[in-house]
Amino acid sequence: MSLLIKGGLVVDPSRHLEDPLDLLVEKGKIAALEAPGQIPEEGRRVISAAGLVVAPGLFDMHVHLREPGEEYKETIYTGTKAAVQGGFTAVACMPNTKPVNDTAAVTRMILDQAKDAGNARVYPVGAISVGSQGQALSEYGDLKAAGVVALSDDGHPVSNAMLMRRAMEYAKTFDLPIISHCEDLDLSADGVMHEGAISLQLGLKGIPGAAEEVMIYRDLTLASLTGARLHIAHVSTAGSVAIIRLAKGMGLGVTAETAPHYFTLTDEAVLGYNTNAKVKPPLRTEMDVQSIKGALRDGTLDTIACDHAPHSSLEKDLEFTAAAFGLIGLETSLGLTLKLVHAKELSLLQAIEALSTNPARNLGVVGGTLAVGAPADITLIDLNREWTVDVNTFASKSRNCPFNGWPLKGKAVMTIVGGKVVWEEESRG
Repeated sequence: MSLLIKGGLVVDPSRHLEDPLDLLVEKGKIAALEAPGQIPEEGRRVISAAGLVVAPGLFDMHVHLREPGEEYKETIYTGTKAAVQGGFTAVACMPNTKPVNDTAAVTRMILDQAKDAGNARVYPVGAISVGSQGQALSEYGDLKAAGVVALSDDGHPVSNAMLMRRAMEYAKTFDLPIISHCEDLDLSADGVMHEGAISLQLGLKGIPGAAEEVMIYRDLTLASLTGARLHIAHVSTAGSVAIIRLAKGMGLGVTAETAPHYFTLTDEAVLGYNTNAKVKPPLRTEMDVQSIKGALRDGTLDTIACDHAPHSSLEKDLEFTAAAFGLIGLETSLGLTLKLVHAKELSLLQAIEALSTNPARNLGVVGGTLAVGAPADITLIDLNREWTVDVNTFASKSRNCPFNGWPLKGKAVMTIVGGKVVWEEESRG
């Protein structure tokens, strides 16, 4: 069916476009963008986008879908349902499943499950090393042939510098980016939150910012040596920002992401031993938060990815030191990012670029654009929709969200993948 999306503000960072236009979808692709009233309505489903933003489909390049192996936390179906409910038309899923996605068979299984789910597009990320154990490299050629779009041992940093060098050289052969979880395990050790005044107050072992920063420096140096495509995951500190800014200023083609919790929360969220605020890297200080915001404004951090990490009560309803790291974010990521837009700390174009255009570009896959001929992956956003986060309405199986009860302004109201409406707010249905 043809779709005609009328009366919306089209925001397309791929073409620096922010204009009121009508958009025509035919055969799953963008067929036309014209001035309001220029495209005939006859024979088409007309979607009124008056008062809404029409954006290229949001793309989260760092999520954990838990399938195979931990389906009690999340499945590919529930995870992608959470994605489209949050406005995301595509996600890249990390390989730390059970078994680890270090073989073509696991990659194909993920893609088959995603196809059956029929929600968001899923782009598997393969493991850098066999079993993500940091001992031997996975077979990158087989993984790419099966459908992997990047490589990471996320959650298990590659401590061996020579192995990481070889991984970068091998990945370059197949034009696959390395997504690096930067953590020096000797420095982070058994820390459970940011090392600082709050950890001292709570009597909890801290993780210094240096644990992240020294590994970022190492991997940037190795990327310069090898010429590999490097993407730094979940940046959390002002020091990390400074190192990445310097590298980009020197012309190194690195990309980098942060997550909404790193520009929204500080380590004070842990007070009361709140396990939903236990994440890795940990929540940092107000100075770090301000630095992260500045880095999004100037493009040092080019991507926002929520690091959606579902856990059940079995892993979270424990004493703080024993609880798992991670929070869920697919259904709050857009709303939290729009807080920056409403506060004029980020332009709308910058926000959509970080949530859509840049993630697709970083991975070298389709998406992030409303150009004619592109797949019709589209998110309709009501910037003024006021709502309250309620984890009981989430599509995700898990509830480990520190934002429950928060009032937010701005929400996706329709998600379109390949020209098909896969989710719309009930009031629109």
